[in-house]
Amino acid sequence: MTIYPIETGNFKLDGGAMFGVVPKSIWNRTNPADGNNMIDLAARCLLIEDGDRLILIDNGLGNKQSEKFFSYYYLWGDHSLDRSLKNAGFHRDDVTDVFLTHLHFDHCGGSIQWNKDRSGYEPAFKNARFWTNKDHWEWATKPNAREKASFLKENLLPMQQSGQLHFVDRKEGSFVEKSELGFGIHFVDGHTDKQMLPHLNYKGKTLVFVADLIPTAGHIPLPYVMGYDTRPLLTLKEKLDFLNAAVENDWLLLFEHDAHNQICTLKQTEKGARLDQLFSYDELFKMQ
Repeated sequence: MTIYPIETGNFKLDGGAMFGVVPKSIWNRTNPADGNNMIDLAARCLLIEDGDRLILIDNGLGNKQSEKFFSYYYLWGDHSLDRSLKNAGFHRDDVTDVFLTHLHFDHCGGSIQWNKDRSGYEPAFKNARFWTNKDHWEWATKPNAREKASFLKENLLPMQQSGQLHFVDRKEGSFVEKSELGFGIHFVDGHTDKQMLPHLNYKGKTLVFVADLIPTAGHIPLPYVMGYDTRPLLTLKEKLDFLNAAVENDWLLLFEHDAHNQICTLKQTEKGARLDQLFSYDELFKMQ
């Protein structure tokens, strides 16, 4: 197995929304806000080359929304999905599978693009299967009022209409040891229903792509839960169980939304799990 970080672009969101009930005087130390109270975020996805499969985990905001839409998210930097794939030696047509942790627009917006004459939409990965799970698909396509603005039908319905949509088999419990894609999946429900966190075995280490369970290194302390979460009390329990397991098993956490930190390990302290070491992907690749 070979993995590649895929930087699809950076954006900003309101720091208060990103940290919920935690005061700005505290979260601003780790995630400093600009004059509009916005903090830096990434849409760092992951590409897995495993035998004859090339699996992309999430794909960022995409580029088909209006200028007005993107103005709300203060796009910055020069990263792009296609440039990152090219730097890894690939093209989007090489991708065999697109695994979506969940269907909020900043995780799946790159799945769908305008067609050539801009009369409609088409899959941006013409040779890939798109993977979600049945329960989350139902949740996203019949959205509650709180999440409706995050589940955009133009990101979702063309996957189904193309015949490229597939559902992973959840079975029983919150963890699938080996999915159809060859890696483990941890299901969590606090942020949104049936979010999926991939667990990868890499060089004898367990890597977990933590998506929106722990968006940035600044979100590691237990009460630091996003205001976007639909069930924050459930997130607290899911985070506690996850953090304890991560410390006990020496997992490496791969951040999707941290614009400045890529990977970390954790340590147990009297205040609970806390950041231990930070790593870049380059450092990870050099590990034996």
